[in-house]
Amino acid sequence: MNVALWIVQGLLALMFLPAGMMKAFQYEKAKATMPWAKDSSKGLVNFIGVAELLGGLGLIIPWATGIAPALTPIAGASLALVMLLAAIFHARRGEYKAIGMNVVVLALALFVAIGRF
Repeated sequence: MNVALWIVQGLLALMFLPAGMMKAFQYEKAKATMPWAKDSSKGLVNFIGVAELLGGLGLIIPWATGIAPALTPIAGASLALVMLLAAIFHARRGEYKAIGMNVVVLALALFVAIGRF
């Protein structure tokens, strides 16, 4: 089970860290590659990026170092919440293709949160 959790944590971190970096620090690139970012404020896109960055780091660093390991399941639960809100956001915009990926990532983040609590 520990190996499966580490694999999922690594995959999620590899997904959230680059996406968070782009949203937090490269707003113009995010607008060019993500249709929803064009219609959202820069502050919202940056906030989402920072949340994803911190969540991605929180999936790996606390558990790996043993320093405040309780932050890892909190990061997993927080990223699951981000994905739930993203699914609702995309549903309201009629972007149904994006919802499938949101649900899959939500399930993986919940797996980490429950497995590490």
